[in-house]
Amino acid sequence: MIKKTTLYNLHQKNGAKLVEFAGYEMPIQYKDGIIQEHKFTRSNCGIFDVSHMGQLFIYGDENLTNDLENIFPLDLKKLNINQSKYSFLMNDNAGIHDDLIITKVTGGYLIILNAACKENDFRIIKEKLNDKYDLQLSDKHSLIAIQGPEAKNILEKNINGVDKLKFMNGGNFKFQNSDAYVTRSGYTGEDGFEVSIGNNYAESFVEEMLKIGAKLAGLGARDTLRLEAGLCLYGNDIGMNTTPIEANLKWAISKNRIDTEYPGSKIIKNQIKSGVDKIRVGIKPENRVIARGNTKIFNNEKKEIGKITSGTFGPSVEHSIAMGYVENKYAILNTKLFLEVRGKKIPANVCNLPFYKKNYVKGEINV
Repeated sequence: MIKKTTLYNLHQKNGAKLVEFAGYEMPIQYKDGIIQEHKFTRSNCGIFDVSHMGQLFIYGDENLTNDLENIFPLDLKKLNINQSKYSFLMNDNAGIHDDLIITKVTGGYLIILNAACKENDFRIIKEKLNDKYDLQLSDKHSLIAIQGPEAKNILEKNINGVDKLKFMNGGNFKFQNSDAYVTRSGYTGEDGFEVSIGNNYAESFVEEMLKIGAKLAGLGARDTLRLEAGLCLYGNDIGMNTTPIEANLKWAISKNRIDTEYPGSKIIKNQIKSGVDKIRVGIKPENRVIARGNTKIFNNEKKEIGKITSGTFGPSVEHSIAMGYVENKYAILNTKLFLEVRGKKIPANVCNLPFYKKNYVKGEINV
């Protein structure tokens, strides 16, 4: 049975085109279309329903941090209360079960999980913690992303004090009579916030922001925005057959954890030391042809050297863009590649990521 988020009726009322995604009926776009939603988010403020994502609360005693460090490659001891970090849930081969955001909260941690992975993640984490702690995969809270340069001004009018938050930090706030947990984060390359709020208040919360200039945006715009920002989509750009090092995400593994133990640590350590056979790169076709996922990549000698994992036309950069994995020796900037699209070899070049300059709030590192 397909699930619906609390905002389903609001999506229908606003003319959303709904599709099944990760077991949920979700808006892919609204009346203005993906390109306009994308551009409005870049210039103003887009609102995204991301309530299909998992919100896993873990509460416990002073041993919880140590036990979670045995699962995730993060230095959780240095994490401040209400500070967030990007990380991975891996198997012993450093294959990625999921990529996620871990936030330290009073008494424990909040972990945001990808929708398609959340039930499996919950089982894995619960098993690894040996049922010692209180784990709650909440379905009582909606999750709403407010993204774009005007996000702070629009959200501040509804939730006082959020404009003081630093990037990748959060806090407890109030909307009307409801508690709301707000983090300054997102998935678009823009400044923005993610708001966890009780289901009973989610619709009125979004309605209030629509009244003062924000606009709804769907999964289509979320995908083009994240790809321009060079951000990975689980199941496309990363998964069980890729490691964080191959995905060019070494920065997300805490430096002082590289020589310690966690699932996949031996593989990670070896790949950092000896290198990898394949690596994720940015790719820019030389024309407007879009190379979708699974497009084969060739070198000058017509040898297959990799595959595209994500590709689209970037409305903000006005160019076709893609990411994919190539053999390591072809990952050098400006290397000429050929993409097989509809039987033709399309010339392309390895390029820097991101395609679009990220506009996160200033003052924080680890972006």
